Amino acid sequence: MTIFVLASASPARLGVLRNAGVEPVVRVSNVDEDAVAAALPAGTTPDHVVTELARAKAHDVAAALAAEYPDSVVVGCDSMLLVDGNLQGKPHTPEVAKARWAEMAGRSADLLTGHCVLRVRDGAISAEAADCSSTTVHFAAPGPEELDAYIATGEPLKVAGSFTLDGMGGWFVDRIDGDPSSVIGIGLPLVRRLLAEVGVGIAELWVGSAELRSDAAR
Repeated sequence: MTIFVLASASPARLGVLRNAGVEPVVRVSNVDEDAVAAALPAGTTPDHVVTELARAKAHDVAAALAAEYPDSVVVGCDSMLLVDGNLQGKPHTPEVAKARWAEMAGRSADLLTGHCVLRVRDGAISAEAADCSSTTVHFAAPGPEELDAYIATGEPLKVAGSFTLDGMGGWFVDRIDGDPSSVIGIGLPLVRRLLAEVGVGIAELWVGSAELRSDAAR
């Protein structure tokens, strides 16, 4: 059975995959994201930046795990919020999160998620597909006490754009235009298409699908 490897420590991405019937092997890359972004040519578009970061993560993990999982697909992702032409990753500190929410509140921004899928056969990368999804997020305007309380939870400090859709941040999202799973961190429709491009059907990766196919053949 082909092994699905998620090149990310994100519990949100893991949750999306598990809810969609996939139990991935989780491995975290050692990629220096700032260095990868800095090495890109001047004028690189935001969607290309997040896609290249996803590609770097996927390749790093694939190289480390090729011997352990010689028949696998490795999926890397990277998410950033595009606000006024500027890409925003994780804020890390309460001060940065508060400043970003001052820009976002009551406005709309685009959540970009780069995806890279690598097909590994016999311990070597045999195919690659990559692309970026974009979803427009329409933010509410939380009151000062609400925002302070949200930032105090620590949740927005660890996520791209300083918000979540599937957590407490969801209270401050009025609506989205696009794929909700992509906002959470891994876009199921896009990953399905990229898997098909490298020759893997999503049903092959569902938990229990091998047993179901075996029972049906009896």
